[in-house]
Amino acid sequence: MTAIERLYHAYLDEIQKITILLPRNYHNGFSSRFTLRSSRDSMELEIVDCYDLPDCKKYVCTSSYPPEIGDCHTVFDEHGGSTDLQIGAVIRTEAFDETFSYNGELGVDYSRERTVFKVWSPTATKLQLILAQPGSGSFESFEMVRKTRGIWKLEVEGNLEYYRYRYRANINLVWNEAVDPYARAIGENGEYGVVVDMEKTTLPSKHLLPRFENPCDAVIYEVHIRDLTSHQNSGTMYKGKYRGAADSDTVSSAGISTGLSYLAALGVTHVEFLPFNDFEGVDERNPDKQYNWGYNPVHFNLPEGSYATDPDDPYCRINELKQLIKKSHEHGIRVIMDVVYNHVYIRENSVFEKLVPGYFFRHDEHGMPSNGTGVGNDFASERRMGRKFIVDSVAYWMKEYEVDGFRFDLMGILDIETMLEVRAAADCIDKTALIIGEGWDLNTPIPDSCKANIGNQLKLPRIGHFNDWFRDTIKGSTFNLYDKGYAMGNERYGDAAKQVIAGSVGVGRRKAGLFLEPIQSVNYIESHDNHTLWDKLAIIDPELDVMIQKKRHSLATSIVLLSQGIPFIHAGQEFFRTKQGIGNSYKSPDTINWLDWDLRDDNLKYINYFKGIISIRHSHRAFRLPDTQSIRKHLHFMDLDLPIIGYWLKDVEELGAWGHIAVIINPSPTAREIPLPDVGEWHVLADDTRASSNPARKMSSLVGSVAPYSLLVVASRHQQN
Repeated sequence: MTAIERLYHAYLDEIQKITILLPRNYHNGFSSRFTLRSSRDSMELEIVDCYDLPDCKKYVCTSSYPPEIGDCHTVFDEHGGSTDLQIGAVIRTEAFDETFSYNGELGVDYSRERTVFKVWSPTATKLQLILAQPGSGSFESFEMVRKTRGIWKLEVEGNLEYYRYRYRANINLVWNEAVDPYARAIGENGEYGVVVDMEKTTLPSKHLLPRFENPCDAVIYEVHIRDLTSHQNSGTMYKGKYRGAADSDTVSSAGISTGLSYLAALGVTHVEFLPFNDFEGVDERNPDKQYNWGYNPVHFNLPEGSYATDPDDPYCRINELKQLIKKSHEHGIRVIMDVVYNHVYIRENSVFEKLVPGYFFRHDEHGMPSNGTGVGNDFASERRMGRKFIVDSVAYWMKEYEVDGFRFDLMGILDIETMLEVRAAADCIDKTALIIGEGWDLNTPIPDSCKANIGNQLKLPRIGHFNDWFRDTIKGSTFNLYDKGYAMGNERYGDAAKQVIAGSVGVGRRKAGLFLEPIQSVNYIESHDNHTLWDKLAIIDPELDVMIQKKRHSLATSIVLLSQGIPFIHAGQEFFRTKQGIGNSYKSPDTINWLDWDLRDDNLKYINYFKGIISIRHSHRAFRLPDTQSIRKHLHFMDLDLPIIGYWLKDVEELGAWGHIAVIINPSPTAREIPLPDVGEWHVLADDTRASSNPARKMSSLVGSVAPYSLLVVASRHQQN
């Protein structure tokens, strides 16, 4: 931006309200009248208020009719001085949204004969398209035509495939250059949009995925695309790339499956990839020199280039990501996209701020950008074009890339209406799409009743929330590393553990739960954020025998998988992933973040147990009851002394092969004998050494022996007498 020297400042703050600031060194800040002029007319402003400020006088004026936004206007004072009328807080008014919100298509519409460019910039007085031919360093400017509702449009004849383009907008007498917010392709490091023929990226028809009906049927596995293959023994030559993650039949140095084949063998239904839209923090020209999780979004509708084998080829990243999603589907795994619509990397540099300054971001009562996200900006999802962008983007990823669901980073920043529109847009494409997010209550300037957070879950049906109550109950507080959770034998968490195991919907004496329905509860004990469970255990009890640590860890993970709700597993959790004690590894090197396939190979016994627990969950719908009514009907807790917890899934023969199932959890260091109800012959599905949907043995008595730091899962085919 170029600095503009002005005698004083005038701002359009409402449709017919103008604020003028006259400095003390200009006629002592005094003027008895002001006139507003444009190229077409002139009008006297009415001064309705005047305030003395330390360095200036503030005049609040009204106009007899609304100045036309998009025209150049000049304010004159009684002394003959003048200044331009700048766009102020008017852009954050409902009247502005009413006047300029637009429901049509935006971005580039390409054909071999012509390309149409459309961009929304209602406060611009001029807007240009700048184009460069493939391989050329020189750009040509084209004046765009202003249409209704702040839309600028230009149709350029000829085949523009591979042309680079940007927009140049004149706003408040300053020229800003910006990449198209709706760009579908970019070159290296996202400096320019690129015109491409998206039909060239179309893959064969979608692979038929396994049947999926209810969100509680999911088992989500979260992984960073780069982490999946960056280890030296990942089995692919395309380490850290889309192509590496899409490689089929890769194996470790021990000859054991890695990558998608490994995930499919575990039994996970969904893979959640950390953000793979274009982000800052990794130089696409030298990607191996930096690492980033991807929560620095820049361009929202196109793939990150550091995962592509040729980031300078605009088609490469598109085709390779589509192949990865297709390969995931071929392995029977749906893809959840981690999306970061709550903020941008740097507000001042964002395409949104350059094209419509001040509109797309929230401001506090003092006019300063709000910071509920902690990164300097909060995206204003409640504004119509902000909401439209998010909903358009979600639909685009589903239609163009065949994404199967979304995990919303800091969803509590967004507003409820936007999330409901996201759910509705997803339903129009695929009703089974998972929509989950971080429903934390964050300090952002919209009414509490409008925030898409856990506290408002009643207003957010069919949208899941990461359940921090579950997390901190089972493993202990995330923010107090020395706090031991229920899985470590802490009886203080016993009653809470019962509630979260039952889907956090309220059972027994607690009729009001954290959630209305279990499909809203995403149960987890670790994710990419904060310390892994293994590292927390090492900090809590550094002298404890490693075998006991593994038993505790395995027990905690099994509780996630056998609880009501949606289970969520962090990549490598099943083989005791460590980040060497680093709790926030967002830019740590590959050696900290990668999936260590050698560590995986060393823990196959525990992985087989993990697979067995997943198979038990999949084998019977009693472990994934779809609603609160069913949980309260079928799930009953046994009267046992803490820290032992036992629950009985009663009269569930209509939901699977077994009529009754009992689960007993023992996080203590001593074995326990637990009496079981006499409902017929009990079969052991899981104990301290083996887990499988196929019973290992029959019990010889009605007393279940539960080893230390373990659980027992038994099932009976007969109804109670």
